[in-house]
Amino acid sequence: MSTITTQDGTEIFYKDWGPKDAQPIMFHHGWPLSSDDWDSQMLFFYNQGFRVVAHDRRGHGRSAQVDFGHDMDHYASDAAAVVEHLDLRNAIHIGHSTGGGEVAAYVARYGIPQGRVAKAILVASVPPIMLDTERYPDGLPMSVFDGLRAAQAANRSAFFREVADSSFYGFNRPGAKVIPAVADNWWRQGMMGSMLAHYQGIKAFSETDQTDDLKAMSVPTLVLQGDDDQLVPYKHAAELQAQLLPDAQLKIYPGYSHGMLTVDADELNADMLAFIRG
Repeated sequence: MSTITTQDGTEIFYKDWGPKDAQPIMFHHGWPLSSDDWDSQMLFFYNQGFRVVAHDRRGHGRSAQVDFGHDMDHYASDAAAVVEHLDLRNAIHIGHSTGGGEVAAYVARYGIPQGRVAKAILVASVPPIMLDTERYPDGLPMSVFDGLRAAQAANRSAFFREVADSSFYGFNRPGAKVIPAVADNWWRQGMMGSMLAHYQGIKAFSETDQTDDLKAMSVPTLVLQGDDDQLVPYKHAAELQAQLLPDAQLKIYPGYSHGMLTVDADELNADMLAFIRG
């Protein structure tokens, strides 16, 4: 396995495929998953001639199950450690859900200051903030996130099974094409990770105000989300991101779910490739 060790001693697993002199694309996964959630994209972009990189966030997948650092600051610094270890330059950074928050934090705080980023893509991403706050009063109430913590603490396996089988991919919608293997893979990835990392990560993805990160992302950024996203409301996410980003392109997909990168991969991959090459 390929790993690096961060300055605080955390071992981070990563994948690195393709020509080392090709333009790199780095993928940042969502909660509570792993770099495996990017299989469709990594293979597609590898076959298009790109160098593709993805890592497992600390406490997730095959990275170390440490009991500290489960916050957006550490997520960004861990991503920066992988980038610097591999010396990725002129890179495209693509993040889904919590990974979109990680991309915003990395690009704003490390990527742009170090001159390493060409473009970014945010897919069904959590910034600027999911929680209902004075600054963003249309967010979700704290009771939603307390409910996630309670369900996970009561029976993480059953909770993950329910999410994968229903709202994540829209499998609970009338007439939906249900793909059991996709839900199985979601559950598998979740159960590989640390209960503590997943529990504490809820605070990271719901309560971190990333307004300043979005405003600092001066590179061209593509914002993608489905209007039937049952987990991250698009009007409080993608639409606000497009308003705050200095150079944004926004596309909302009618009827698409939070997990559209997997169940609608062909369309998403084509749109991302067009943006990258445009």
